[in-house]
Amino acid sequence: MNRRAFLGTLTGALLAALAARAQPIGKLPRVGILSPGSGSDPFIQPHLDAFRRGLRELGYIEGQTINLEYRWADGKYDRLPDLATELVHLKVDVIVAVALAVRAAKRATQTIPIVFAAADDPIVTGLVVNLARPGGNITGVSMMGHDLVGKQLQLLREVVPNVSFVAVLSDPANPAHPLQLRTAENAAQTLGLRLHPLEAQNIEEIDRAFVAAKTQHVGALLVLTDSMFLFQRDRIASLAAKDRLPTMYGLRWHAEAGGLMAYGANQLVQSQRLAVYVDKILKGAKPGDLPIEQPTKFDLVINLKTAKALGLTIPQSLLLRADQVIDP
Repeated sequence: MNRRAFLGTLTGALLAALAARAQPIGKLPRVGILSPGSGSDPFIQPHLDAFRRGLRELGYIEGQTINLEYRWADGKYDRLPDLATELVHLKVDVIVAVALAVRAAKRATQTIPIVFAAADDPIVTGLVVNLARPGGNITGVSMMGHDLVGKQLQLLREVVPNVSFVAVLSDPANPAHPLQLRTAENAAQTLGLRLHPLEAQNIEEIDRAFVAAKTQHVGALLVLTDSMFLFQRDRIASLAAKDRLPTMYGLRWHAEAGGLMAYGANQLVQSQRLAVYVDKILKGAKPGDLPIEQPTKFDLVINLKTAKALGLTIPQSLLLRADQVIDP
């Protein structure tokens, strides 16, 4: 190679290197987080930590190798459609939709992959038609709430053995609750219980439901799992304590807020599992081909302080089975 050719080759290589360096660094994957709750809610933070931990274990670090776009409805559910549309306009790679936010995400896009969290039976609620192959652009982890209602009534009966009349608080706007109510009725017949259904969609209706429970002289209360009830957990626990009403919930945070006891899927485990779905989708998997996971770990949480305030003695056999005992 003569000198002129060599210099030409060298110059070309240098220009190519400079051009490559001038190119923007590859776009970081962007994941939208759509939640009906508030980022300041202490309930939310452990879930975010579990999700981020799952991402880190798969090699993703927020702000360095992945960007997370948060959209909070702060309990104002009518904001969810607009927030979902914002994420679609941002062209996020995946939307992680929490609880009832998945419906807003589903209406906002049929192309961007959606991974849902904390959703009750996705078939019953019409999200998908098949758990093994959900199809479309949606997959995620399910709480399968209706399967647990019978167990919740059974545990409540163990703590309050003389109870015969139990109120059940549901949200008529929650599409999973009709099946849960039917399951509760079947379980109640087996346990020899009578149920009194109560409904509430907001704070005022929660207050009225407790007035109705007191008027009907119910002996205990079962609160079905619901986003609105979770965000009003302090108020519900306070009303139950005021009326001296032993209450069972489906989420541990109710018991931590002062409720008597809770039994349900461990949602922190599920939150961490969401990262696996996100990782697979970012690597090319189609959400419709990823089976929906059902819970495998369940928590029983008992609040001894509340039990003592109600004059209840928790059987030792139940305390030994509890995953967490809140002791004053």
